[in-house]
Amino acid sequence: MIRRWRSVWNAPSASPAPPTRVWRDWLLVALLPLLAVFEGLVRTDLPNALAAVVVLIAIVPTLLWRRTHPLLMLVISFAVTSVFRLVTGHDLGLYTSVLLLLIIYSVFRWGSGRAIVVGLAIMVASTLASTLAPPIDLTNLIGGFAFLSVVGLLGLLLRFAARSRMRELDRAKANERAELARDLHDTVAHHVSAIAIQAQAGLATAGTNPDAATTALRVIEGEASRTLSEMRSMVRMLRGDDEPTLAPAGRLDDLHRLADGTPPVALTSAGDLDRLPELVAAAVYRIAQESITNARRHARGATRIDVHVAVEGDRVHLTVRDDGAGGAAVAPGYGITGMTERAALLGGVCTAGPAPGGGWIVTADLPRGGALA
Repeated sequence: MIRRWRSVWNAPSASPAPPTRVWRDWLLVALLPLLAVFEGLVRTDLPNALAAVVVLIAIVPTLLWRRTHPLLMLVISFAVTSVFRLVTGHDLGLYTSVLLLLIIYSVFRWGSGRAIVVGLAIMVASTLASTLAPPIDLTNLIGGFAFLSVVGLLGLLLRFAARSRMRELDRAKANERAELARDLHDTVAHHVSAIAIQAQAGLATAGTNPDAATTALRVIEGEASRTLSEMRSMVRMLRGDDEPTLAPAGRLDDLHRLADGTPPVALTSAGDLDRLPELVAAAVYRIAQESITNARRHARGATRIDVHVAVEGDRVHLTVRDDGAGGAAVAPGYGITGMTERAALLGGVCTAGPAPGGGWIVTADLPRGGALA
């Protein structure tokens, strides 16, 4: 039991890091004081209505820091309301004091283990102090703890759901790195095999045909340079934290295989696609494959999917667009994560979103030689 509490106490804050402030926070900060003033004016059953409204307005700004400093905001809010209770003998009694539930939620959603334990102790003590004072009201006591339990459990549920998604993303990234390393292994093995064959040919002809041996050495030099570049890319990828890929290996020559299915795929290309490095060609294939798969799964009412690959100067451009209603996806998933990170590995970018005029569009812009440094 002690070990469990120790693990809770040492738990870090929620990850990923919370947004500092969002538009909803500013909206609440603007609206709650107005609602509190209105409530104080129309409710005749409130004792010390003016003081209650002033206290509530004073704690409204804590909403702006409830994610980044949840425990401190909880301490401030509960301290102010406790002083009000001691001075007046009553709780705030305002419906707009529901903002305290947001502060409580934030402690469980964003706070560290220490913040949760200390915050829980403060909440329990405050609830007991407000409900056990004579005359004792068991109904309010049970209701207070019920509210604390529901709000706390909601915060923990969303916290664990976000953490589970992060683990799934990390697992997807690890799988993608393994797939990319496998692709690079096949590419490097191909180059090394070519080097070995040319070396054997050079040795066999060195005595009788020096020119053939020289040609073999030039081929070996070129293959060795490409192999070194691929190896550098592999090492950089394996050292990084976020370089995935997706689907089985493929080349641009295999794009026509993606055309089979419903809705049909229209493939067009421009420029010299034959001289692309294998790693770049495989990335284009995989991004196109994932985009087509997403369109076929999610694009409602799509009648066609257009895929266009173009080589322009030192850049390679890929565009995949469907004409479905609502697009191929509504939020970034693991597939889109894989596409964007594969492009980032090569020094390019990949974007996905609703297309002008309807449908969903995926674009990728990659350097022709890849980011081999």
